[in-house]
Amino acid sequence: MVDRKPPLAPEELRALVASGEIDTVVLAFPDMQGRLQGKRFAAQFFLDEVLEHGTEGCNYLLAVDTDMNTVDGYEMSSWDRGYGDFAMHPDLATLRRIPWNPGSAFLVADLAWNDGSPVVAAPRQILRRQLERLGEHGYTAMVGTELEFMVFQDTYEQAWNAGYRGLTPANQYNIDYSVLGTGRIEPLLRRIRNEMQAAGLIVESAKGECNLGQHEIAFRYDEALTTCDQHSVYKTGAKEIAAQEGVSLTFMAKFDEREGNSCHIHLSLTDADGRNAMAGDGPGGMSPVMRHFLAGQLAALRDFSLLYAPNINSYKRFRPGSFAPTAVAWAWTTGPARCASSATAAPCASRTASRAGTSTPTSPSPAWSRPASTASRTVWSCPRRAAGTRTPPTTHTSPPPCARPPSCGRTARSPRPPSGPKWSPTTGTWPAWNSTRTTPRSPTGSCAAPSNACNPPHPERL
Repeated sequence: MVDRKPPLAPEELRALVASGEIDTVVLAFPDMQGRLQGKRFAAQFFLDEVLEHGTEGCNYLLAVDTDMNTVDGYEMSSWDRGYGDFAMHPDLATLRRIPWNPGSAFLVADLAWNDGSPVVAAPRQILRRQLERLGEHGYTAMVGTELEFMVFQDTYEQAWNAGYRGLTPANQYNIDYSVLGTGRIEPLLRRIRNEMQAAGLIVESAKGECNLGQHEIAFRYDEALTTCDQHSVYKTGAKEIAAQEGVSLTFMAKFDEREGNSCHIHLSLTDADGRNAMAGDGPGGMSPVMRHFLAGQLAALRDFSLLYAPNINSYKRFRPGSFAPTAVAWAWTTGPARCASSATAAPCASRTASRAGTSTPTSPSPAWSRPASTASRTVWSCPRRAAGTRTPPTTHTSPPPCARPPSCGRTARSPRPPSGPKWSPTTGTWPAWNSTRTTPRSPTGSCAAPSNACNPPHPERL
């Protein structure tokens, strides 16, 4: 009997096609907005022709905006240079069933020119190159994402016709961690969880969030390329499942004036022996690698914002007191800080979590080496989730703990010098870090809650 648990091997796909269980194969790649673009093939034709030789796609697909309008300035494709094709080669390691489309299998494609050279501007190729460079230093990147989304009772067509105004959210009040609140749309959440699991993603949990109809489904971390592939599969599949259920959902960064959909990205490194390279004997259990990693994230965070928040709607989410980060900072645990360090639960769970990513109409944009563009969290490290008690949130705008012990009080800070941080990966010196903090400070000097933070759980309404 054929093993139907993904990923599928080509021999298993042939058996499923021969038995009539699979009749369609989807081959797609992520575009500059993280959307999956590609073709649906008759399964037998895919086996006979595409599996070995690949197929073609128009190269303008990497030179358009979110509305599929052609954009000037691309070397690969333009009205001046013409619009030709590139080759799409199936990555057999990504072969899987997609249960929300009965009788269908799916693969991610790598892009190449007709001479066989890679399309270096393709998001997946950018990530591959970054991972190769990281591998030269003996490290493997581990990533996990948590995407927040908002669910509406309106169909996608109704939402379009209404100009996306006046939509009815699936929940009418703040349901952050509310079991009753998620129960209201459990049929939808259950379908997404179970069918993503059947597609090869390891589902962890689902929970309610603060905005009306806002929810989050978390998946287990994996190696960076695998997580990014699954990230796009999840976003596309969740929307398709919602459409089948007669509702709509969006990962948009800032749909309204309430809490936006964020993208929390947890990152860690493993060494050549598979051990967590971020765990060590330093303050908070941090290794020198983790301290340098975190310092580099802080030093480049302003530049990374181009990728974390690639459009106007993304930037609308960055508002003081909105649970979105508005200053370059780091903290021992998760919170409004742009970069969080978690090394207290257990050594194997040491990781960094970037909270600067925002939700966009799509997902992992131009460089997949950056956080995906929706709400999510990423964990790089332990083969299992570490258990433990969280420490109180402690936010810092100074270098990581190797340079100064943590404290919860926030004192006045002058703006960062125009020259930026002085930390050097060559000398190993830390920056003289100062940055204005926009999060309010309580009269006692302790961490104050944002002014429009999630209110205490609303009494459950029957």
